[in-house]
Amino acid sequence: MLIEERLKELHEKIKRKVPKGITVASVEFEGPELVIYTDDPKSFADQDDLIKILARELRKRIVVRPTILEDPERAVTAIKEVVGDNAGITDIFFEQDTGEVLIEAEKPGVVIGKNGATLRDITKEIGWTPKVVRTPPIESSTVKQVRQYLRAAHQERKELLRRIGRRIHRDVIAKDQWIRVTTLGCCREVGRAAFLLSTPESRILIDCGENPGNSTSTPYLYVPEIHPLTQLDAVVLTHAHLDHCAYIPLLYKYGYTGPVYSTPPTRDLAAMLQLDYLDVMNKEGNTIPYSSNEVKEYIKHSIVINYGCVTDIAPDIKLTFHNAGHILGSAIAHFHIGDGLYNVAFTGDIHYGKSRLFNAATNHFPRLEALLMESTYGGAGDMQPPRAEAEEKLYSIISDVIGRGGKVIIPAFSVGRSQEVMLAIEEGIRLEKLPKMKVYLDGMIKEATAIHTTYPEYLNSDLRNLIFKEGLNPFLSDCFEQVDSPDKREKVITGDPCVVITTSGMLNGGPVMEYLRSLGSDERCALVFVGYQADGTLGRRIQKGWREIPIGNRETLVINLECFTVDGFSGHSDRRQLMNFVSHMQPKPEKIFTIHGEESKTLDLASSIYKKYHIQTMAPMNLETYRLV
Repeated sequence: MLIEERLKELHEKIKRKVPKGITVASVEFEGPELVIYTDDPKSFADQDDLIKILARELRKRIVVRPTILEDPERAVTAIKEVVGDNAGITDIFFEQDTGEVLIEAEKPGVVIGKNGATLRDITKEIGWTPKVVRTPPIESSTVKQVRQYLRAAHQERKELLRRIGRRIHRDVIAKDQWIRVTTLGCCREVGRAAFLLSTPESRILIDCGENPGNSTSTPYLYVPEIHPLTQLDAVVLTHAHLDHCAYIPLLYKYGYTGPVYSTPPTRDLAAMLQLDYLDVMNKEGNTIPYSSNEVKEYIKHSIVINYGCVTDIAPDIKLTFHNAGHILGSAIAHFHIGDGLYNVAFTGDIHYGKSRLFNAATNHFPRLEALLMESTYGGAGDMQPPRAEAEEKLYSIISDVIGRGGKVIIPAFSVGRSQEVMLAIEEGIRLEKLPKMKVYLDGMIKEATAIHTTYPEYLNSDLRNLIFKEGLNPFLSDCFEQVDSPDKREKVITGDPCVVITTSGMLNGGPVMEYLRSLGSDERCALVFVGYQADGTLGRRIQKGWREIPIGNRETLVINLECFTVDGFSGHSDRRQLMNFVSHMQPKPEKIFTIHGEESKTLDLASSIYKKYHIQTMAPMNLETYRLV
C-alpha cells in the first residue's frame, strides 16, 4: 500500500472514532508520530482519553495539532493569563516543527493543574500542545543554543520529519525473515562503539564513537555492510560519552540524512561534547574530522525519546529506551523486531547499582532473546569497593595533600564522574569530613552540571528531593568555582592548596595537561584517578608508573606528584554487578555478546556467564557478522 493510501485509510478510521463535531482536517506521518491536524483543538482537548484510545487502536504514537497555530507573542500572553502569577514562569519556548510549547516554571505543578486541567485550558486557548518543566537552578548555554537552533531550523525540520515519517511507515516488502548484527568497533577493546543491526527491510546503526588513546580512532565505517550511508534507516545513540557519540556528525559529512534517536539529555550533552572535542583537537593542532556545521546537522536530525516510550523507527523495528544508570540520559536500547519475531538489546554502558546521581540500570524487559552487554570491568578480579569506602579513601587523600600544602588534581569526564565526585566532596566539606577549601572546575564540567539540573527527572529521587524539597542544591555550593580563563588557571596553579576537577578523564588532551605541566613535578601534589583509563592513553601510562613521558614532538612530562587510583566512582558495573545484572534479568536472553572491554575481560565474562547461567555467550571480534534469526 502506498503511503498516501495508508494515510487516507487512517484518516477515515480516525474520523469514525472521534465524536461528531470534531473536525479532522488531515493526518500526516512526522518522524515516528502520526499527527492529526484539526481546526478545533479545543474540542480535542475536552476529550481526555480520546488520544489514548486512538493510539491503542491504531498502534501509533498520536499527536494532535491545530491547522493554524496561535501567534507566539499572543500565545505567551494567553498562557500567562490562564496560569496566573503563582507558577513563576521563567521561559516559554515554541517548537514550531512539533506544535509544542515548552513552559519552564519554578512551580510546574501550578502550570499543570489538578489532573492536568490547566494544561487542557492552555491547549484550548492557544492550540499549541504544552509541555512543562521545572526551571533549572543553573542555566545551560548548550540547552539554550540547541533550542534556539531548532527554532530557527523549524521549517527544514518539519520537512525532514515528514520524509523520515514516510520512510518509517512504508510497507514491509521482503518475504525473508532474518536479523544480523555486524560489529564495526568496540569488540575486545574499549572505545569506538558502533554496531549495525540489519533485517531484510532495515538498517540501524547503534552508536558511532572514537577510540581514546588509539591511532585507529574511527569505527569501520568504510566496510560494504554499512554503505551507502543513505541506506541507513536510523542511528540510535545510547549515551553522550565520546567513545559512543564522537563520530555521529561525521555520518552527515559523508551522506547520511536520517534521524538520530536518543534521550533529550543525551542530545544536548553529545552536542556539547562534540563541539568541545573539535575545539580541543584544533588547539592541539590535530586535523578535525568534521566541522560545527555537521554538529548542527546532527541536532537538526535528532529525535528525542524518553525512557519507556515504544517508538517505531523502521517498518519492522520498534525502539524503547531504558535507564542504564551510567550517565545523565544513558540508555539501554531495546529493539522489538518484526511482528513479535525477535528482541535484542544493546546496553551501551551500564551501572547496575544506585549512585549519588542515578538509579540502577533496568534489566526487566517484556521480551528479550539476545543481549549485547558492556564488559569494561568484566575480568574476574575487577571488583569495585562500595561507594562509601571509595569516598572515605578520597577524603583521606584530599585531607593529607591539602594538609601538606599541595593541590589535588582529579581528571574526570565532564559528564558523569565529575558530578559524582562533586557531590561526594561537597558533602565531605558540609559534614566537616574535609577541610574548607576551594574546588575548581575546569573544562566543560560546569556546563555539563547545568544540563544535569535541566533534566531533574533523569536523576534519582534522593537527589531530586534534596534539591527541590529540602532546598539544598549541592551543585550550587560556595566551594565550587569555575576556571574560565588561562589567567584564572594560572592563579589556581600558583595559589593556595585546593582540589581541581578537570577534563579530560583519560588525560588525552584538555585543560588537565596544563595542570600536569605546571604541577606534575611537585611532590606535595597528587593526581587522583576516579575513572577507567583505556589502553594507550596518557592516564593508563601514568597509572602503570611511568614518570617521564614524551608528549608532542619535543616535550617530556615529568611526574613526581603522588598518583592514586580510587576505585568505586566508576559509572561502569564491576564484575560482580555485571554477573548480577544477568542473574536478575527478566526474561533471561538466549544469547549474550560481551563487548566494550579489553580482550581478556570480554572472554572471561563470556565464559563465566556461560558456566554459571548456561546462556550461549560470545566475545565477538570487530568486523564479524552474527545471524540472530
